[in-house]
Amino acid sequence: MTKLRLAIVGAGPAGIYAADILLKAERKFDVSIDLFEQLPAPYGLVRYGVAPDHPRIKGIITALREVLDRGDIRLFGNVRFGEDITLEDLKHHYNAVIFATGAIRDADLSIPGIDAAGSYGAADFVSWFDGHPDVPRDWPLDAESVAVIGNGNVALDIARMLAKHAEDLLPTEIPDNVHAGLAASAVTDVHVFGRRGPAQVKFTPLELRELGELRDVDMVVYDEDFDYDEASKAAIASNKQVMVIDRVLQSWRKRDSVNNAGGQASRRLHLHFYAKPLEVVKDPEGRVSAIRYERTRPDGEGGVVGTGEVREIPIQAIYRAVGYFGSPLDGVPFDKRHGVIPNHEGQVLRRESNERVPGVYATGWIKRGPVGLIGHTKSDAMETIRHVINDQGSWWQPADPSEDAIPALLAQRGVIWTDLDGWHRLDEHEMALGAPHGRARIKVVPRDEMVTISRD
Repeated sequence: MTKLRLAIVGAGPAGIYAADILLKAERKFDVSIDLFEQLPAPYGLVRYGVAPDHPRIKGIITALREVLDRGDIRLFGNVRFGEDITLEDLKHHYNAVIFATGAIRDADLSIPGIDAAGSYGAADFVSWFDGHPDVPRDWPLDAESVAVIGNGNVALDIARMLAKHAEDLLPTEIPDNVHAGLAASAVTDVHVFGRRGPAQVKFTPLELRELGELRDVDMVVYDEDFDYDEASKAAIASNKQVMVIDRVLQSWRKRDSVNNAGGQASRRLHLHFYAKPLEVVKDPEGRVSAIRYERTRPDGEGGVVGTGEVREIPIQAIYRAVGYFGSPLDGVPFDKRHGVIPNHEGQVLRRESNERVPGVYATGWIKRGPVGLIGHTKSDAMETIRHVINDQGSWWQPADPSEDAIPALLAQRGVIWTDLDGWHRLDEHEMALGAPHGRARIKVVPRDEMVTISRD
């Protein structure tokens, strides 16, 4: 029987789902799958892109763990594609490769002053508070008033982590250095800016509701933002999610803290709708000193137009949370404009001719862009896997498809990789660190320490 030797680059949900779907699919050949991950631990954005106080979302790790723990997928962690292993290597040892590398860079926000000192990308801050091994251990949190640009779930994660008191994060898996940094934070006010109105936001009701549950944090909304046009009223009436979001926001309007009046908390989280960022104002030293924005209004069709009214709020730091962006991979076609690998239903295409690249596939955010929740990744992987199965006639014909070849190649190059047993050791070590303190785990942050523990 024919055998498919498949490499998957990226051991987050997209890569693990693709492997699981292929192994369970109806097919006329055997399958052997190797997962390559640049970090020493698997699970991608579930481990390094979801705020630590979201245990319900992180519960998806349980499902991913069950897939890996079956033992029919090999994991090679701490292996960088393009450095430790190349596309030519994969062609030499596999029949096909699926890239599932996600999107981890921040999309640009092109407004004057965005390069000021004190201006940050959301992805970098998320990586810091999630204990990503490749970012600095410290984060500057000396600003009292902070702006967050964006109206999606990432913007709310950033705002919540900035406004939340550090001791309330202790039951989570927050790394020690992150807890220490947040405990020393000077923040008193977090301002979240969205270009459109409350009925057009991109965050989910669960994320929004969690903001209102923060201890010693007043929610501040502004009555002027709730003069709904007909399109907004129709969205609220016809969409249950929008209806729930409106209900939550309306409940906050009735609190004493609304419009800055009467709040008693030591911190405030302000939601500014109909606010289009125009400029980050710098002080003489080139640091963030204010956010200048234009007041917008509904256009009657679910969008907005500018009013010409310009406002300014003093701030000392700004976070842009306007989306993530994919990164190019060595030897693989890349669409620089959209930050994705060009493809048709997961089959990678050449940029110049739009022709298929045999043996090369994509799934997840590097395939379709950073849209949709983690659960959407599964249906995305099914589409790609269908083509992998049907494209048997155009698979690569590897010179050495033996399973022993990859460990030998990595060892020859001096790559210190981690495997599934190593992840289990690191996982147990982190949980043991947290147990005496009643915490789920305490993440190990330094890469070399992660590798050392994993390799026992």
